[in-house]
Amino acid sequence: MPYFPPHSAPPAPPNPSEPAAPPPDPEPRGCLFALSQPPLMLFLAVIGALLLITAVHDLFVL
Repeated sequence: MPYFPPHSAPPAPPNPSEPAAPPPDPEPRGCLFALSQPPLMLFLAVIGALLLITAVHDLFVL
């Protein structure tokens, strides 16, 4: 059995009669989470493609 000096004794096991601490609140999701969703990425890709097509048309056709 290992020896622990009085000032460095290991912590006591948790008491089952005491209520457990509530779980921490989940972290709020930010803008990068919303941007990583596939439907939004598809929508942004379509809008970007339309802008690219109009820009190429304005530069080289008109």
